[in-house]
Amino acid sequence: MSIDIHNIHKHFGDFTALNNISFTVNTGELATLLGPSGCGKTTLLRIIAGLETADTGRILFDGTDVTDTPVQKRGIGFVFQNYALFRHKTVAQNIAFGLELLPKDKRPTKEQTTKRVAELLELIQLPHTKDRYPHELSGGQRQRIALARAIATNPKLLLLDEPFGALDAKVRKELRTSLKDIQKEIGITSIMVTHDQEEAVAVSDKVVIMNHGIIEQIGKPDELFARPNSDFVVDFLGL
Repeated sequence: MSIDIHNIHKHFGDFTALNNISFTVNTGELATLLGPSGCGKTTLLRIIAGLETADTGRILFDGTDVTDTPVQKRGIGFVFQNYALFRHKTVAQNIAFGLELLPKDKRPTKEQTTKRVAELLELIQLPHTKDRYPHELSGGQRQRIALARAIATNPKLLLLDEPFGALDAKVRKELRTSLKDIQKEIGITSIMVTHDQEEAVAVSDKVVIMNHGIIEQIGKPDELFARPNSDFVVDFLGL
């Protein structure tokens, strides 16, 4: 599914969080919103999700305007920095949670749910954790489970908000590779928020560099390093 962001503006009182934001994420791409804290990237992600409302501007999924569509009807999977797993549920129950909330006409049978959970555990290479609880897992394992839960219902779009921020450097590096492999294997269009340049370069097809509510530059990682177009981009990328 392609995502088109058109002229998004957002103010909080006198503060301009987003100023005329426009870009496109093509079907199957992983795009990263990259920039320092307070630049507007998480606000933009929340607007794309439907968790926040823009003052003006439009959002299109595959050419269909979803600007006023409720979050639960946008077909989005979420992965957050803090995992947001249910502590009292097993790994299998956590992954199955979204499937069990689907409308009756779309809800899989228990057998289908069990099969889907098993497939996802294989995909994230953690089949042996099925009956464990979140507190019995490492941070990296918990984040993989969160990813599996996010894609269990076959969403059209995957949104990731600083998904590796709570992990140490070694685990972050391992999970970046894992995320990229999984994202490409299932072919899901994805948008990730990060302030980590190395992370953005490692996983992204497209990077959107933001600063004070505007887009400084958009491009493939190698293009940004080869042809930075502003002093801010040069400084932020450490060139």
